[in-house]
Amino acid sequence: MDCPVKKPTSMDDVQGRSDSRQIPINKVGIKDIYHPVRVRDRSAGEQHTVANFNMYVALPHNFKGTHMSRFVEVLHQHEREISVESFRQMLAEMTRRLDATSGHIEMRFPYFVMKTAPVSGVQSLMNYEASLIGEIHAGREEMWMQVVVPVTSLCPCSKRIAERGAHNQRSHITIKARVRDHVWLEELIDIAEREASSELYGILKRPDEKHVTERAYDNPKFVEDIVRDVAVRLNAEPRVLAYVVEAENFESIHNHSAYALIEKDKGSG
Repeated sequence: MDCPVKKPTSMDDVQGRSDSRQIPINKVGIKDIYHPVRVRDRSAGEQHTVANFNMYVALPHNFKGTHMSRFVEVLHQHEREISVESFRQMLAEMTRRLDATSGHIEMRFPYFVMKTAPVSGVQSLMNYEASLIGEIHAGREEMWMQVVVPVTSLCPCSKRIAERGAHNQRSHITIKARVRDHVWLEELIDIAEREASSELYGILKRPDEKHVTERAYDNPKFVEDIVRDVAVRLNAEPRVLAYVVEAENFESIHNHSAYALIEKDKGSG
């Protein structure tokens, strides 16, 4: 006896149903999803890393929900090398696949640079926290690069008033830049490190320790000095259209951090 063949039944698209509350949602999507990526770098061509993604679209007032699986599908289709250009393509594809008028993607990942100690020449890797942030609204795209750079800062006031040294501390300089043309992450890292009291290294021999300690002592800076000096460099860079620069000193003799921020849209004067 033959068994009857069941006809396939269509699945109800619950997310696609209409909603009567008449309230649009600014951002809806997936958050904190990790995915392996290949990122372009200046020295080796590319490096393999793991990125944390946030992916959102705007939801009109008349739709009940969005299709969460499509975010992951878009992500899995972009396992190729990630650059600002391909990141822009992923943003546009996500917005199109979700039938949205606006979309937002954040990609945060560890980024490694091989550095050479200033005296001994020994090489070691330094890691930085980098991000690509993209937003599209009504067809207008905005792309940002961000990097958090650990450095050393030495207090000018402490140097002036103390007879036997000056206090210094680990600091973070964060540069977030909206760019016109291609800019390497290493270029933003270079700007931050050159405007600190001293840059950091993964490995230092004793002659190197002497060099970086004396460099910091000869180059004292408040957080205000750091953000202003970085801003001067970014103002002079024609590929940077807008920026936010932050400096945070994790104070070694206070129970608080010192902090400063400068934000500038170069197109607004």
